Amino acid sequence: MDTAEIRRRFTNHFAQNTTVGEHTVVPSASLLLDDPNLLFVNAGMVPFKPYFLGQETAGFPRATSIQKCVRTLDIEEVGKTTRHGTFFEMCGNFSFGDYFKEGAITLAWELVTKSVADGGFGFDESLLYPSVYEDDPEAVALWKRITGLPDDRIVRLGKSENYWSMGVPGPGGPCSEILIDRGPAFGADRDWDAGDRYLEFWNLVFMQDELSAVRSKSDFDIAGSLPHKNIDTGLGLERVAYLLQGKDNMYEIDVVFPVIERAQELTGRRYGADPVDDVRFRVVADHVRSSMMLINDGVTPGNEGRGYVLRRLLRRAVRSMRLLGYGDPALPELLPVSRDKMADGYPELRTNWDRISRVALAEEEAFRKTLQAGTQIFDLAAGEVKQSGGTQLSGAKAFALHDTYGFPIDLTLEMASEAGIDVDEQGFRGLMAEAREKSKEDARRKKGQHADTTAYRGILDAHGPTEWLAYETLETESRPVALLSGGAPTAVLGAGEVGELVLDRTPFYAESGGQAADAGTIEFDGGRLEVLDVQRPVKGLVVHQVRVVDGELALDAAASRALQARVDPEWRIGARQAHSGTHVVHAALREVLGPSALQSGSYNRPGHLRLDFGWTQGLTPGQVRDVEQVSNQALRADLPVGWQYMTLEEARAWGAVALFGETYDETKVRVVEIGGPWSRELCGGTHVDHSSQIGTIVVTGEASIGSGNRRIEAYTGVEGFAYLARERDVVGQLTGLLKTKPDDLVGRVSDLVERLRAAEKEIERARVAQLLAAAGEVAAAATRIGPANVVAHRVDGAAGGDVRTLALDVRARLAATDPGIVVVLGVADGKVSVVAAVNDAGQAAGLSAGALVKAVGPLVGGKGGGKADVAQGGGSDVAGVDAALAAVSAEVARVVGA
Repeated sequence: MDTAEIRRRFTNHFAQNTTVGEHTVVPSASLLLDDPNLLFVNAGMVPFKPYFLGQETAGFPRATSIQKCVRTLDIEEVGKTTRHGTFFEMCGNFSFGDYFKEGAITLAWELVTKSVADGGFGFDESLLYPSVYEDDPEAVALWKRITGLPDDRIVRLGKSENYWSMGVPGPGGPCSEILIDRGPAFGADRDWDAGDRYLEFWNLVFMQDELSAVRSKSDFDIAGSLPHKNIDTGLGLERVAYLLQGKDNMYEIDVVFPVIERAQELTGRRYGADPVDDVRFRVVADHVRSSMMLINDGVTPGNEGRGYVLRRLLRRAVRSMRLLGYGDPALPELLPVSRDKMADGYPELRTNWDRISRVALAEEEAFRKTLQAGTQIFDLAAGEVKQSGGTQLSGAKAFALHDTYGFPIDLTLEMASEAGIDVDEQGFRGLMAEAREKSKEDARRKKGQHADTTAYRGILDAHGPTEWLAYETLETESRPVALLSGGAPTAVLGAGEVGELVLDRTPFYAESGGQAADAGTIEFDGGRLEVLDVQRPVKGLVVHQVRVVDGELALDAAASRALQARVDPEWRIGARQAHSGTHVVHAALREVLGPSALQSGSYNRPGHLRLDFGWTQGLTPGQVRDVEQVSNQALRADLPVGWQYMTLEEARAWGAVALFGETYDETKVRVVEIGGPWSRELCGGTHVDHSSQIGTIVVTGEASIGSGNRRIEAYTGVEGFAYLARERDVVGQLTGLLKTKPDDLVGRVSDLVERLRAAEKEIERARVAQLLAAAGEVAAAATRIGPANVVAHRVDGAAGGDVRTLALDVRARLAATDPGIVVVLGVADGKVSVVAAVNDAGQAAGLSAGALVKAVGPLVGGKGGGKADVAQGGGSDVAGVDAALAAVSAEVARVVGA
């Protein structure tokens, strides 16, 4: 049974179910969700977390999904086991306070054991073993009654295996797994931890407990029962695929193995012939697919977070192909194979292919250059090991190659073996472990910053959602329903204090979708509040951060009378212009660069917009001008701006652009369009009514914000005109100073710059000529020490190259038949430059320029070195120059015996 058919049977089983009711089919969410605890979606339930946590109410009682997931904890282990991959798909069915244990067990067992002819998976019941939490007798009884299995076929396991939680206070509960016995070749009889013998492929979580004081996965307190019991189940698509396709592991299923087949053709090596090569083939297959799916969802390679994970995956794939003997660019050959196998489930892979391939191939090219540079660094390090008589490259050096230059350790090991030396792997692994622990600690700190929304959920439960009127009005009569200070409820806020206020209704826009929150005031009898910020800490609740400007706000007294909430109209006008301007610039960018130039982030506030987009190279000045011109043409055309609500599926069919990493309601989204199909985006922001109301768009900059990411910044409205006015004033001042016309200004400035450069060159030539003219006098003043002519000379105002030039010229003027030694110390800007030069006769007499620099360097607070004929160094202690000059004569006298 191919993977596409497994997907279809799973969703049909739940979408058309009559036992507990039809499930809403929810499309896979993006791999990127706004969750401070996760880099990527790593389980099928993640998009439904707000429902399980009680932060939001689901729009359906039952759901089913095929969710794409990425787990990155053990990237180095990919390919070494049969079932763990970086990217995988989780088939799930979910109940939000609807059916519970009996329904979940019945549905799972029915699909797993129903015959293929009847639409099931057709697994042999005699090979299946349900597992349960050892303290869940209810589940034991249900499994026995529903399946008819005897008691010894029900496996009891402890908390660490069969109790689920998110690792933080909140919902949790026992779970059941369905295990399949793969036979004695995979492990011992009834040894539930014996390798792959009893393989879990479906997990049913019975979310029934409220957890507190979670100390570890198996150490926590149960505060009580959840008011609504939920079901969260997950079936591993790849595991079921390789079981039903008669394969030994997930890398050999129909949507993964074709990449291995292509890799075999490219490398000339055979999968299954060498265990080491097999791991490399599997790494290639997994990482190519995982990278493609991450790029599809908007990730670009970088040095931090998600970008770093993608970079590692791409580079490990390229490296593995190299270790398999293929040195040419590999991704152009492998990525299309993975695309063709995955596009049935994810057709957007074809739509986004230009961007996916461009990002991936650019990273491969960069890594190939890294390999070239890393090889040179390795050769130097290996040479130092051999020169010192050693046989081992240090762990620190191997780690530096890995961490600083991106050079993989197994490539270092391979090259070390070829060079006849070893690598201190233990030292390297120790440094890697330290780095990983630091990374985990950083993640733990980040996790600790996850906002506690308990107080806000309590307000929402007690008073209901805020009536949000930002689209309709700039002013409302409102009543306060809650007041907080420092995150805790309070009864009063005094003059000058800052706190949080929740109203029953509000006209204020809460920061979201890249748009800054509204500014304004809230007035009450005897007082006034300044609105500093507006947020939605939980869905449905709008919270105003306020400062008491006048009076005192007492909740009990204020609750009996209406407050006047007023948005600053100038602020809102500017915000609307900037947000609509962002949409216009995005559409212009796609028109100039092509449809693959997609927004990856934005921020807009009155008069200013910032738009981030995925692109692998800087825009030319002409492209920036084109984006600005297309944008302003759209403003001049006075395009209508409108919005309407529809389902997410309808919006996608309509061609609306959904932004990476954003979470959208499946049943109702807001689509904003400017000029009809020219710009259609999912957006909840405030906008102008016609594009001309934006006023102007003035692009002020375009720059890189990381590998594969660019940023455009621009002014809009009055701020845009003010920026142009400032530019006009600068041009006016320059034309006045240079006595020229604006149209001639660039040519006039260019002419001045060229004349200035010519003058600087002439001054430099004169200075060098003056310096060299003094060389004859300096050489004539040489001191005789034994058979040697010695020059030890200080020159003020000279540094670096000048000092070297003088030293070499003086050496050339000394008699070639006698030992000649020249040491020049230049002093400039509080620094000392040292250059020593020794002629052939001097070197024959045992004198060395390198030794002389090493002798005088410490006296000027520095060091240096070089060859016997020429050496240089420097220092920062000008007071030591005289001592250094004296040391030259002493060192020469010591060597020549004078």
